[in-house]
Amino acid sequence: MARRKEPSIPDTLLDQLLSGADPKTAFDPGGLLDGLRKALAERALNAEMDHYLAGENAAGNGRNGYGKKTVTTDSGKFELAVLRDRQSSFAPQIIAKYQRRFPGFDEKVISMYARGMSNREIVGHLHDLYG
Repeated sequence: MARRKEPSIPDTLLDQLLSGADPKTAFDPGGLLDGLRKALAERALNAEMDHYLAGENAAGNGRNGYGKKTVTTDSGKFELAVLRDRQSSFAPQIIAKYQRRFPGFDEKVISMYARGMSNREIVGHLHDLYG
């Protein structure tokens, strides 16, 4: 008998994400998938800011709240909280300043999960995509 292939995202995690929500609405606008897109993009922006402030830009600089940005992807729009720094010198790479369109985001996110990547592999993949 064929064994079941191990999922790249554990079933327990998916159960937690879907708890209290109607699974039929997960793909609807404003549903679970849109929330995951937003959370992943904001987490990547936070990681970029951490890396930026850990380098030579740390002297006299620090986080200074958030700005709002509406980003259009292949599947719709969502609002991001974009970090600011005190010197206004932070230039995010994943979604650049003044960039409003982010085509192919879904495919990039799905490719990382589908590959079952480790943290190092994800970092390498993001480095390949964004330099």
